[in-house]
Amino acid sequence: MATPSVIVLTGYGINCEEETCFAFSAAGASARILHINDIIESPGALDEAQIFVFPGGFSYGDDTGSGKALANRIRNNLMDEFRAFISRDTLMLGICNGFQVMVNLGIVPGLGGPLEEVEVSLEHNTTARYQCRWVHCLVEKSSQSVFTRGVERMFLPVAHGEGNFYAPEATLAKLEGEGLVVMRYGRPGGGRAGGEFPHNPNGSMADVAAIRDRSGRIMGMMPHPERCVRLVQTEGWTLAKEQARRAGLDIPEEADGMAIFRNAVSYFL
Repeated sequence: MATPSVIVLTGYGINCEEETCFAFSAAGASARILHINDIIESPGALDEAQIFVFPGGFSYGDDTGSGKALANRIRNNLMDEFRAFISRDTLMLGICNGFQVMVNLGIVPGLGGPLEEVEVSLEHNTTARYQCRWVHCLVEKSSQSVFTRGVERMFLPVAHGEGNFYAPEATLAKLEGEGLVVMRYGRPGGGRAGGEFPHNPNGSMADVAAIRDRSGRIMGMMPHPERCVRLVQTEGWTLAKEQARRAGLDIPEEADGMAIFRNAVSYFL
């Protein structure tokens, strides 16, 4: 197949579109940034894309709650088009605020079908403050997500005030039973965070950091992989570089986050 086409959404407070577009381009995709208004005016653009991304940021200033206003904008203007996009063999990724938008649209987890009802939520952090730090993420072995194939753990940054994953107990049981939890917050030495701050930075139930839909083609995550695609972007990179040099090992150029984008692109190749 030809190089996959990626649409990275922008507009009204989204602020991670450039990094996200760069990451997909570096992974070999043909990526472009489109404003939400342009997509509403010319929704046919979705027909030409294989991957759609809701990037991070603070859409509409989070004034009505994280991701809610942008979700309503899409619900009122593009529901049929997004249903058609999801029905094809496409991929969709939501990062941080993008994850919040997808949750508010009912795209993930989509237990009752995509874009039907809101089944989970991302609440205010239990610390009652914005958290900007690096976290260890454990990829669930049972999760068949396109985006995390071949990945066991990742070291990624988070930056949010409303990332506290919540689901009714019955819904959480379904997510875990069907392998729809993709990543959980972990500890540096291994093992789950167990709800303990700062390893779990927001108080998420069951340490949930990312979930998927039943197809495995749609994923929402709170950590920011697009901010960690090069080694020099990683916390402690100078030490890691020196340790590799002294051990006679190759010094990697890429960091953990790049795997998300390479997996997405390779799905179509």
